[in-house]
Amino acid sequence: MEWAYIVGGAILLYLLLSLRIVWQYQRGVVFLLGKFQGIRGPGLTLIFVPFQSMTRVDLRTVTMQIPPQKIITRDNVSIDVTAVAYYLITDPEKSVIAIEDVYNATNQISQTTVRNVIGRFSLDELLVDRTKINNEIRAVIDDHTEPWGAKVTIVEIKDITLPDNMQRAMAKEAEAERERRAKIVAAEGEFQAAKRLGEAADVMQAHPVALQLRTLQTMAEISVEKNSTIIFPAQFMTTVSEAIKMMKDSGK
Repeated sequence: MEWAYIVGGAILLYLLLSLRIVWQYQRGVVFLLGKFQGIRGPGLTLIFVPFQSMTRVDLRTVTMQIPPQKIITRDNVSIDVTAVAYYLITDPEKSVIAIEDVYNATNQISQTTVRNVIGRFSLDELLVDRTKINNEIRAVIDDHTEPWGAKVTIVEIKDITLPDNMQRAMAKEAEAERERRAKIVAAEGEFQAAKRLGEAADVMQAHPVALQLRTLQTMAEISVEKNSTIIFPAQFMTTVSEAIKMMKDSGK
């Protein structure tokens, strides 16, 4: 009878020690005598050691920092690039059986891919079309990690460090570009002003009185400044006489 209690207590203790908890964001990869047996979902489960063993796999998205990489672009500019990648486990079985360390393997292939992909682009393309390059890097890394049961969701280039001489050259280029645009805008303004002045000259040529009216307006503007001297052009009196004569002829 005592042996029955001892055996029952041992069995109960063994069952308690065999209990395992799998969290909601985990999956348990179970092996029986070294062979893959199945995937255990979240909750309470029994693992009968030493015949069975279980490896927990985290299914949450992992943020992986890609260390700074020294890269030479297609136009022979040396830059330092830092990036970040996000991946998650989609197949727990492959992530345990097919690869020893998913995180380390993904990190290494990410560093190599960043160097290879960015090296195919020029500096201007890298600065302007970063989204395209990010997507291309992500696709290449994802192709490598798919057999490991990992899915790369996002790759983002965080920072691009340029040499000091290249930064100065780009600053000079940007300044020259701004000056070029300013000159183009000024020239366009001069062109439009000249065009309008030409049209005004045509109107004044057809209507001589319009020229004198414009002269009177200019003198009115000058008088606002309280100037003591006002100069009348010689043709002003001639045009005034012609205007008076025209008015008398129309009255007749």
